[in-house]
Amino acid sequence: MDNEKLNGQDSGSDWLDELLASPDTGDEISADEHAVSAHGMSHLSDMELEKIMQEAMSDDWDLDAILASEAIDDSEPENASSDGDFPTDPAPAAVYSDNGVEPEEEEENGVPRKVRPKRKKGYGAFGLPHLASVAIWITLAVFIGFSLGRLIWVCAADVLAFGRQDQNVTITIEESDTLDTITQKLYNAGLIKYQSLFKMYAKLSNVEEKGKISVGTFELNTLYDYHALVAGMSANSSYRVTIDVTIPEGYTCAQIFALLEENGVCTAAELEAYSMESDFADYWFLENVEKGTKYCLEGFLFPDTYNFYTNSTAKQVFIKMLGRFESQFDEELKAQIEELNNRLAAKFKANGLSQTYIDQHKLTIKEVVTVASMIEKESAHTGEIRDIASVIYNRLTNPSSYPKLNIDATVVYALGGKTDLTEEDLKVDSPYNTYLYEGLPPGPISNPGLFSLKAALNPTDTGYYFYALDPTAEVRGHRFFKTYQEHMNFLKSLE
Repeated sequence: MDNEKLNGQDSGSDWLDELLASPDTGDEISADEHAVSAHGMSHLSDMELEKIMQEAMSDDWDLDAILASEAIDDSEPENASSDGDFPTDPAPAAVYSDNGVEPEEEEENGVPRKVRPKRKKGYGAFGLPHLASVAIWITLAVFIGFSLGRLIWVCAADVLAFGRQDQNVTITIEESDTLDTITQKLYNAGLIKYQSLFKMYAKLSNVEEKGKISVGTFELNTLYDYHALVAGMSANSSYRVTIDVTIPEGYTCAQIFALLEENGVCTAAELEAYSMESDFADYWFLENVEKGTKYCLEGFLFPDTYNFYTNSTAKQVFIKMLGRFESQFDEELKAQIEELNNRLAAKFKANGLSQTYIDQHKLTIKEVVTVASMIEKESAHTGEIRDIASVIYNRLTNPSSYPKLNIDATVVYALGGKTDLTEEDLKVDSPYNTYLYEGLPPGPISNPGLFSLKAALNPTDTGYYFYALDPTAEVRGHRFFKTYQEHMNFLKSLE
């Protein structure tokens, strides 16, 4: 049976030879003109057509490529029309490009085909040559570095005060000043060049929170850096401007306030306001003082020479002056108040007054200072101050015979400082008028010095009840008398 098949196969090949030998064979396998024209090959040369047919009849076909091609052909083009016709311009084949460069065309065996273009060498960012790109980046880096370096140098020069001239500058910081206004003052004075930079430094240093800048007048220098400027404006700064002010003995609060304002220490209005607002609870000697008036500290602002900071606060002024009084009126003087009351109690008893009356009229430190303030204003020199003190106490311990002190200085205080008193002035209705009201005035009439305070604590033991200024004496002073008649005779002698 195998032989038959083989024989049949051999005999079957004769028909193919016959078919090829037939004269009509070339017509049957010739190219279809219509199909060739439809595929754009109507103008192929004979050589090209023969080459295509040879490739078609070749045994070296790539089956995978054919299948892939058939799969593509079977799919409907994206831009095909609804009636199945292909568009006039077929979709472009996929191209490969770098930076938008179209693929170049090359011919292979006479047939053009797309190839990936070769990348040009020597080009960097933005399509610029590498050398130009590097030059631009270097230029940019140098510019940024120069600008940043210049900025750092300018800031450092202001912070560290480089390149400044040596010049002293006085600046005053008020109670109402803020960081902004202080910065503005520093700028106006030429101590800083950049306000924003100083504010940043102040905030980083917590200048406001820590209260590093104090009220006052400071003598600074343009050579000071930021740290030195802040330190120079502190409360304990050695650059703070000071002034020596001497408070005379016997000055009233009104006179002291005016003197301090005149010397640029503090305004009188600020001192008066603080006197009315503060309770001064830290000072034992102000326990019986009625607070809330502008001159409630009368008698306790110790007269002395003070070194004040200019543009100080009222609190700073009072702390210094009240502190001086406390240091002068020490424990020894405090103990003498009790001794004085014992001496006065004996006088009260000698004049027939009860123990109840005596207990009710014991002197406090406020009343001792009140007596001292009258001694200060009435005495002509220190040699007579203890005798004047004895006259005051002799009258106070004998109220039935001398209910009123009749001290001119109290009327002067009531009249606001008027010295040339008239008969009408002696009638002024004021609790400070010791011609109208019995006993001591409501409080001190001046701020006495240490000698007057000691005289008030240690009066001489005399029988004097009167004194009068003797204009005929070689040394200006007073004459003292035990009786009213002696006193009047002396006054008449002066006429």
